[in-house]
Amino acid sequence: MKLSEVITEYIALKQSMGARFHAEAVILKAFSKALGNVAIAEVAVAPVHAYISGAGPVTRFWHRKHEALRGFYRFAIGRGYAACSPLPKFLPKPSKPFVPYIFSQQELQRLLDATAGQENPRRKLQAHTLRTLILLLYGAGLRISEALSLTLADVDLASGLLTIHESKFYKTRLVPIGPRLTDALITYAIKRQKLGHPQSPEAPFLVTRAGATVTRQMAERAFCRLRESAGVHRHDGARYQPRLHDLRHGFAVHRLVSWYRQGADVQRLLPQLATYLGHVHVAATQRYLTMTPELLHEASLRFERYAMAGGNHDE
Repeated sequence: MKLSEVITEYIALKQSMGARFHAEAVILKAFSKALGNVAIAEVAVAPVHAYISGAGPVTRFWHRKHEALRGFYRFAIGRGYAACSPLPKFLPKPSKPFVPYIFSQQELQRLLDATAGQENPRRKLQAHTLRTLILLLYGAGLRISEALSLTLADVDLASGLLTIHESKFYKTRLVPIGPRLTDALITYAIKRQKLGHPQSPEAPFLVTRAGATVTRQMAERAFCRLRESAGVHRHDGARYQPRLHDLRHGFAVHRLVSWYRQGADVQRLLPQLATYLGHVHVAATQRYLTMTPELLHEASLRFERYAMAGGNHDE
């Protein structure tokens, strides 16, 4: 049986069981393409190892590919399509966890100020749309896909409410937004209408110059140009420069800093933040909370106040 046929059968089985299985399907299809039109019984060890290793240093993606293929070969061996697994027996240590970049308030302002200079009649993404996207990602903590998928019906400007459909975990959630972000979205909606873009409820809220849906690739390319123009770079030796998705991380961290400064019960509020971000578990939200110097400082001040209060109580 052909490798591609077994992979197709495996993906269909997993998805029929209710698993999203999107990332794994992409990995397996790429694996099939890399090895070519071969029978699964004829798959050799060397090309399998070459596919998993890829080019460059070992990253966390090495382990993601290995995990996807391990599940596939368990299936193939169980069905009698393959006699054994050609996967590496020894796994390299995973690379250091990726650390998102947390923009400072000054950097965020520089990015917003620089959007005006990004206007170019030859580019599909206009400057005012790029600015609105940045405000949505940072002001509402949305995922990029969630912001780009918003329709006019999803953006209730009268109530200051966004409806996020079928997010990462197949859940629909309501996201309340503050008055400043609401005003920015109203300004964009008015300009969008004046430019003659589609006004039907199912039309995309964020649109290209031609009124079409903004793609993720288009948005990320535009953000790379904006980041360079604004002079926002990271200098901590990390592999990646600040990303568009890091705005969501910044929203979570800055929200936590604000709560510390207000003297709020952060542990009690964390589940609310998780719900707002669309996370199933609080643990997922905690991974977003990179310990920036500002966050460490506020947490330290909170601990000092707590310790001093405890000491006075004992006396």
